[in-house]
Amino acid sequence: MKNILSILTIFVLLIGCSSPKEKEIIISTNQWIGYAPLFYAYDKGYLKKLNIKIINSVSLAEAADIYRVGKADMVTTTQHEYHSLMESTGDIKPIILLDRSNGGDMVLSNKSVEALLKSKNIKAYLEVDSINKEILEDFIANNTLKLKNFTIINKDQQQIQGIRYTSKEPMVIVTYSPYNISLQKRGFVEIASTKNIDSIIVIDALCAKEELLKNDKHRLIQLKKILDKSIDEIQRNPKLSHQIVSKYISNMSYSDYLESLKNIKWINKPSKKLINFISRYDYTEETLLIK
Repeated sequence: MKNILSILTIFVLLIGCSSPKEKEIIISTNQWIGYAPLFYAYDKGYLKKLNIKIINSVSLAEAADIYRVGKADMVTTTQHEYHSLMESTGDIKPIILLDRSNGGDMVLSNKSVEALLKSKNIKAYLEVDSINKEILEDFIANNTLKLKNFTIINKDQQQIQGIRYTSKEPMVIVTYSPYNISLQKRGFVEIASTKNIDSIIVIDALCAKEELLKNDKHRLIQLKKILDKSIDEIQRNPKLSHQIVSKYISNMSYSDYLESLKNIKWINKPSKKLINFISRYDYTEETLLIK
């Protein structure tokens, strides 16, 4: 009996001394090829080890809104959503750099640029509260088009998928991979992208409150290592990564997946030159986990 009591006492003491489970971290994200490492790491169970889960949505704005209302601790953004969230929440910092769009954000149309120059009532479909707006503005400026000739129609990318091709009324669609694929198969043609719009650079990063970086930095460092590992595995075995990632980005075909990957550049290991360049967007080494 004494032995049983001793064992029970030790068991109770061990329970009392064990550290509590770390608070779950929720990441709000959306269907963009540049966020493939997150989907890959989540599906492989790498994030589960850190008690991290993701919420996947259909648009940049929706992902930002989920973070804005407090339903997520971290969020994937371009510099546009980052600055928008900074204005509305006052406390958000870029933590982990993911990718740079290299053609992955594009302007599609049913008309050529030359035809658009002659048009005075052009419908423009895009996510207004996102980097899409800046891309449209740069496209208009670079091609000496006039904003007054465009009717801006705010739709998320899922809604944009329902737009039917017509050769009659001129229209442009600002979209990104993988959403462009079905639209181009329907007849819309790419007339500009981040590969040839030199006046804009689109940076994707994982952002969080500064408080999270301060209080849970050890876990964020581990998250950075997991994302680096996921990028390496995606590059080494694209076929396997396609089977995993495609479930989270509209079940795209393997060939479309490979083409989409060509439209981004991983910047998880950024050069000093890039860090200096993106400092103009308030991405600083003070909060970025580089190594």
